[in-house]
Amino acid sequence: MSRFERYLTVWVALCIVVGVALGHLFPRAFQTIGAAEVAKVNLPVAVLIWLMIIPMLMKVDFAAMRQVGSHWRGISVTLFINWAVKPFSMAALAALFIGGIFRAYLPAAEINSYIAGLIILAAAPCTAMVFVWSNLCRGEPNFTLSQVAVNDAIMVVAFAPIVGLLLGLSAITVPRQTLLISVGLYIVVPVILAQLFRSVLMRGGEARLNQALGRIGPVSLTALLATLVLLFGFQGEQIVRQPLIIAILAVPILIQVYLNSGLAYLLNRLSGEAHCVAGPSALIGASNFFELAVAAAISLFGFSSGAALATVVGVLIEVPVMLTVVAIVNASKGWYERGAAVQRVAARAQRPDAGRSGAG
Repeated sequence: MSRFERYLTVWVALCIVVGVALGHLFPRAFQTIGAAEVAKVNLPVAVLIWLMIIPMLMKVDFAAMRQVGSHWRGISVTLFINWAVKPFSMAALAALFIGGIFRAYLPAAEINSYIAGLIILAAAPCTAMVFVWSNLCRGEPNFTLSQVAVNDAIMVVAFAPIVGLLLGLSAITVPRQTLLISVGLYIVVPVILAQLFRSVLMRGGEARLNQALGRIGPVSLTALLATLVLLFGFQGEQIVRQPLIIAILAVPILIQVYLNSGLAYLLNRLSGEAHCVAGPSALIGASNFFELAVAAAISLFGFSSGAALATVVGVLIEVPVMLTVVAIVNASKGWYERGAAVQRVAARAQRPDAGRSGAG
């Protein structure tokens, strides 16, 4: 890990402070940047996400994608967490904290709206940012890409029914244009560009590819920090004006992140999945597709609603919180690999007849 990566949490903290300060001092400038969007997808943020994930996608070897089936345990765990646990656990946490414990400290008229926003946030599993987290925990890139692709396909058909069920709505209008454009901008286009760059570099051999990846590596993290400044800058005024409400909304989000990432990590360990898959599986299970969540909340409840604010709080805490999950995953690798199931599956895979028997 480079010195830049080792001190990433310091840079993140500085970017949060800088973003809030700039957003508070220059709100019009950030409003102008925030208005540069198509179907509520912010284009400057999209460009920064490209810079973040294209170097990571260049590591993906599509010829090796057929081997992803060997990681069926990780895929199963992630899908279970994303679609059977996370939206419902957030609904319970939101009811407990927003509708119960902290109710007296919140505007009564916005209670249900805050709860709705938190549910919308949890019902949209993360896409683009997962590549950043997976890279930081040395995750298996082919697994990460395939898992994101599966989640995107499910999200197109499952997001609206799940949100509608949990919000008690008979019909819910999902901004499908936003969903499709987001998937295109954050996944399809970067994958195509990354594979084009990879094919050009591979003409000079794998050594040339690795050399290029080493040079452009800092670009990804720099883009991550710039994105953080923008996101906190967009909400600088809100943070300064409503710090207590934002802190309260952060409580169920924080608990949900650690609960779902921890559960996914543990289930992968119990199933015997490799650590390089368990890491991104846990991170995918915990993070959110905040672009879609914010757009859906605004479409359903309005720009100034409690629901929109709740989804924005998810945006604000996502990066610093997910970095702590990355740190936990990296620090616990030794403990993870001492798991009986992990060692048993690894030993079975190393047997000479493992490939013929289909074990693993």
